[in-house]
Amino acid sequence: MSIASSSSLATLTLTHPLHHHRFHLSKPLQFSSSPSAAPTIRCGPRDNRPPLVRGRTLSTEAILAVQALKRASPDETKLESVVSKTFSRLVKQDLLAALAELRRQDHCDLALLVFNSAVRTEPWFGNDYAVYAEMVRMLGRNGKREEMERLVRDLVGGGVSDEDLRGLARLLKALVGAGEGELVREVYEAMKRGGVVADEFVFRVLKRGLKGVDGGDVLVGELERDFSAGAIR
Repeated sequence: MSIASSSSLATLTLTHPLHHHRFHLSKPLQFSSSPSAAPTIRCGPRDNRPPLVRGRTLSTEAILAVQALKRASPDETKLESVVSKTFSRLVKQDLLAALAELRRQDHCDLALLVFNSAVRTEPWFGNDYAVYAEMVRMLGRNGKREEMERLVRDLVGGGVSDEDLRGLARLLKALVGAGEGELVREVYEAMKRGGVVADEFVFRVLKRGLKGVDGGDVLVGELERDFSAGAIR
């Protein structure tokens, strides 16, 4: 008797789920002793890269927008098309995060293009001094002094308000860190023209920055008179 044996091959298929990561010279300057503090949200990928500022971990949409912009460079026509068709469609958080990523990678020209053509044109932007501060830091570490001057002078030309003193202090600190005492002076004069009510922290940052400019002693003296003139509330 023959015994017939048969074996069947069972095929086991393991399916690994895909994990999608979401990278998804005028009236005196007034000072207030009640600084307005706004929380700063910092987040970013869990590695050694600097954290994103004023944004969030990059979403897929933001990543694709940044990649498209880099591919289009240096063709100006293509760059403008990417900004108008891609960046203009990003929600606020993605737009700011994409801008932060361009700054992190030190793509100065691309970051300036996105900032001027997409971010500043949004009705919600206003004058976000904290974003200006990050732009100044990027330009400063890359030696883009002329671009920094244009950026800041365009800002002060439109007037400076006291709606965000913390952001304004960050901008002043960035200018001081870049050694741009003259631009600090221009911001100070714009603050005076706008009747900005500054706090003690802003006063100290201004004082430090004005010491490095021509005629700084006179300006510091004027600043100290403004501060001690009873304009502390």
